Amino acid sequence: MTIRLYDTQAQSLRDFVPGDPANVTVYVCGPTVQSGPHIGHVRAALGFDLLRRWLQYRFGRVTFVRNVTDIDDKVLANASEDEPWWALAYRMEQEFSAAYAAVGILPPTYEPRATASIPQMQELIARLIDAGHAYAAAGDVYFDVRSWPGYGSLTHQSLDAMEPAADADPRGKNDPRDFALWKGAKEGEPADAVWESPWGRGRPGWHIECSAMSRRYLGPEFDIHGGGLDLRFPHHENELAQSTAAGDAFARYWVHNGLVTVGDQKMSKSLGNFLLAADVLAQHPALVVRYALGAAHYRSSLDITASSFDEAAAALERIRTFLERAVRALGGGGGEVTWVAYGVPDAFAAAMDDDLGVPQALAVLHETVRAGNAALDAGDLDAVRARLGDVSVMTSVLGINPLDARWATGGGAEAVALDALVRTMITQRADARAQKDWAAADRIRDAIAAAGIALEDGPDGTHWSVNRG
Repeated sequence: MTIRLYDTQAQSLRDFVPGDPANVTVYVCGPTVQSGPHIGHVRAALGFDLLRRWLQYRFGRVTFVRNVTDIDDKVLANASEDEPWWALAYRMEQEFSAAYAAVGILPPTYEPRATASIPQMQELIARLIDAGHAYAAAGDVYFDVRSWPGYGSLTHQSLDAMEPAADADPRGKNDPRDFALWKGAKEGEPADAVWESPWGRGRPGWHIECSAMSRRYLGPEFDIHGGGLDLRFPHHENELAQSTAAGDAFARYWVHNGLVTVGDQKMSKSLGNFLLAADVLAQHPALVVRYALGAAHYRSSLDITASSFDEAAAALERIRTFLERAVRALGGGGGEVTWVAYGVPDAFAAAMDDDLGVPQALAVLHETVRAGNAALDAGDLDAVRARLGDVSVMTSVLGINPLDARWATGGGAEAVALDALVRTMITQRADARAQKDWAAADRIRDAIAAAGIALEDGPDGTHWSVNRG
């Protein structure tokens, strides 16, 4: 078994060899909580949820850290007299957590807030100053990019070709590309948004927080650092520079997820073309949203359209119908299958080991569903049992098993209402047949079929499903 991941710094696929196979360590840049999540945020978190689940399948234990940036220029800008910055940050953090939980993203092992690690950030800044890689000026502290020969190694840029850093007042910088480690307090900023430091009252720069928190929770070296493609520069480039300049080995692998686009344009709050996660989840079942956002390869761009969710719903309905048919044919059971008791098919494992090839893994899943339906039609219960196990464990690994209890209410009020109506018509049809009123039974059957509903009569009753054609 060898997992291969695309390493951004190496610009190639690399065999994944964790520092400690008994405990894989992952740090992912979480949200800056200045406003609520859009589906781009959810897609990013879902990509690393799938990676985490596969690492857990392969290695067992994964320590997964995802931070929350709760102090930032944008957080301060969006605060108001009625809602101070810390209250806004907490409310938005809750919205992110709710969206993640809705689509089945596992909670992180640790989820530190930036404001809870200020001492660790100051200690790291002091180490950089002592090593000659940072300097204080006009109340700020800057990283001296020209002091570190490795600056630019993550994104393979030359220093002179880089744009000036725009994260702090440039008046005290030695070089316009030097970036802020500590930002001195400015007039008009809230008094509770500053901390005492050896360099004066102020607050941390954006980049220093992840270096300090990853070190605090995972140590000076860890396996995987993750985040969106838009974080490669300057955020991750600066993290790598300041951590390694301070003497830490830092991340062994850099993994970045692709972005969500609308009409081939990056989805972002600044462009105003985003779809809020809460709106999408109000319009579609959470399991459908999970499937739609997770079906593309994690490194690819994902262009979201209305058909994205329709296709996801149809795919899930095929899986659900097979699982329910198989469970009935075998007289119960099914649903979740423990990974220890039942491994995934080899082709599925090969796809997931190859840079988390979810599209190829889903192809294996749906081919197994087709084989399972063929076995059901042929009455081959041994084959049905085997395919049921395969489908159950594959969907469980991906977090998309439609029979998992967590999705039981995922269809929303519309699904509950539809189920009640169809079951009422099924009962009326059964009553008509019992009274030998074949004309009435046929009319009810035809009305159900015209609505796109397929019926399956069996020894334990009649079951229905949406006919996807």
